[in-house]
Amino acid sequence: MVAARTSSEEAAPGSTPGPERPAVARTARSLPFLAGALLASWLVPAALIPTGLGIVLLPLLVLAVASVIRVGGVLLDRLVAAALIVAGGVLVTGLLFSLWPWGLDPVPTSGALFSIVALTGWLGRRAPRLPLRFRPSDLMVLGTGYVMWHYLHKPLVGKGPGWRLEFLTTSEDRLNHFSYFVGIEHVGGYNFLHQEAAKAYMMSGEGVYPQGSHFLLAWVDSLVRSSADLGSTLDTMNRYLLYVLAAYALLGVALVWAARWIGGPRLRGWRTAAVCGTVAALVFSSNYTDLVTHGFDSTVIGLLMVAVLTAFLVRPALRTPEFLLLAGSGLIAVTYVYNLFGAVAGVAVVATLVVHRRRFRLSRWPLYALLAVVALGLAALPSVVSVLSDLDVAGTSNLGGPSVGADRTILVGGLLLALLAAAAPTNRRTGTGRAHLALVLGAGLVICGFAWWQMHTIGHVSYYFEKLAGTGVVIALVSIGAVGPLLRTTSPARVPVLRRRIGDGVLSVVAVATALSLFAGVQWGMESFKAGPTAWSQNSLTAWSRGDSWSDIGPRDGATVMADLDGISEPMMVLYSNDDYKNLKSTWVTALLRGRGGDMRALYEAHWVNIGAEPRKEAEHQAALAHVKKAAEKLGGPMTVVVADPATGDLLRKELTGFQPRITVVAKPGNNWIHPWNRSFPGD
Repeated sequence: MVAARTSSEEAAPGSTPGPERPAVARTARSLPFLAGALLASWLVPAALIPTGLGIVLLPLLVLAVASVIRVGGVLLDRLVAAALIVAGGVLVTGLLFSLWPWGLDPVPTSGALFSIVALTGWLGRRAPRLPLRFRPSDLMVLGTGYVMWHYLHKPLVGKGPGWRLEFLTTSEDRLNHFSYFVGIEHVGGYNFLHQEAAKAYMMSGEGVYPQGSHFLLAWVDSLVRSSADLGSTLDTMNRYLLYVLAAYALLGVALVWAARWIGGPRLRGWRTAAVCGTVAALVFSSNYTDLVTHGFDSTVIGLLMVAVLTAFLVRPALRTPEFLLLAGSGLIAVTYVYNLFGAVAGVAVVATLVVHRRRFRLSRWPLYALLAVVALGLAALPSVVSVLSDLDVAGTSNLGGPSVGADRTILVGGLLLALLAAAAPTNRRTGTGRAHLALVLGAGLVICGFAWWQMHTIGHVSYYFEKLAGTGVVIALVSIGAVGPLLRTTSPARVPVLRRRIGDGVLSVVAVATALSLFAGVQWGMESFKAGPTAWSQNSLTAWSRGDSWSDIGPRDGATVMADLDGISEPMMVLYSNDDYKNLKSTWVTALLRGRGGDMRALYEAHWVNIGAEPRKEAEHQAALAHVKKAAEKLGGPMTVVVADPATGDLLRKELTGFQPRITVVAKPGNNWIHPWNRSFPGD
């Protein structure tokens, strides 16, 4: 149901709508209305799930939330706010889903979520209402997602499930992330609430890893399948890859939208195009597509949540209940997905609440304080579980590893530009400007403080600094929206409306083209110097689209390491190479495809086994054999070792005769891995 636009909605995109009409409010608070809404909350999922249309419930849920909140007067803005609330709501109710007997079954989970929306709308006397206002720049926001999806999905077009795994298994991190995702689907909830059962699917010690992204994707996957049954593991891997690519495309959408939102009603015409085009160009040319190659799936989704939360904190053009709801939902979403980012998100929430304190009624402070305690408690729960476990927080924070460096030009220059825009007299006099200034200073303090701590303890910044610095990149990009309103222009008097709109359209096209040329390296058909590659063709997004980031997944093109291994029920170490890291990967992929990711607690010993493809020197062979035996001892039961070289297989059988636990050796001639090492893990 859609209501007519209010005058305030017409006045400015993102402005606060007027009050509910009395008759509408009475209808929305009636008991028959509530009964009908609750009945529909269960009948709709019960009707769609059996027909295989469960995924339709996701946009319906977002629309339902959007219809009862009052954020702005533009449909896209309302939908973004609703999506953030849905994300936070799913993660919180996931605690309940993890404990009730139905797990992630899509009918009860979606029925419960729709019921919560219906009850909340009834208590708040909110009749369903959606604005039908659009802005021309909506096309730029959504177009950013389309362009990114086009390049991200391009290398998968026409490839079968086996081939597509070449883009899923690009790094060790994604193999871990997939195991968390599968674990949640199998145990029916958060792994940290089912740590013993989840051990069958994940490596030990990882039950307390932030699981918000995996839970969200697992719940969405249940809607996609219209079932709690996983189906084929190979198909599940392919779906998971598509979800990750979609998340990165949505990150681009969120950054462009957030910049526009922060610009506010004063960001109009060609200036909107300039802001959106600049942010889109920087996203296209960014090295952050490497986050996908490196398998930093939680990082991608975490940055997506940071972008949307940041926008609504800086410019809370909404009512107090929605402001608090979005702040709480956003903080929960960020901390559940990637709790390291919670440091920046927490500072941002506190700073902006202080800046916007006058919007809260003094008489309701006890209620606000109670809500804050509940939100902070829920947001901190996964982190508290991690701290109370055997996880060494300080030591883990200083870990090294393959990283995607935060672009220092955007990080430093962008934050300085944000500081300049926030401190400009025009912005500084507004609540939005002061909130923006507090956010930039607070985020900069957290990032610099973490850098100082790492320099003080280990002498250099490392893996997790680059992750945390990603929040600074996000804030820098969305802050470009605050620069747009400073580009003030004065239109000539008495210019016909049509002529003014045509002129504004032409300037908008030129502004976008300029941004793409300056910041994304787009040359519009002109060759580079001496016919060299263009800057656009060298960025990580286009490199991914060409398939440059493919990873070999077995001894035959497009095959998987599961080929010809049916019928083996024991934990399996697969040694198709004399490269130990390739053997680790083939063993890991095989374990995941067999639904036995937990075997990797012992089989990670393959990381030091560099035999299997051809005979090695005696000393090297014996060193590798020691790790094979160690894996069997850790398993505490029978194990199968699969090799590509028959001679190595014969030697291993002889040496392992009588060893306990029993180790069976199987030879699969011709399965040698032939690609260079960097084709095994291009993310590293």
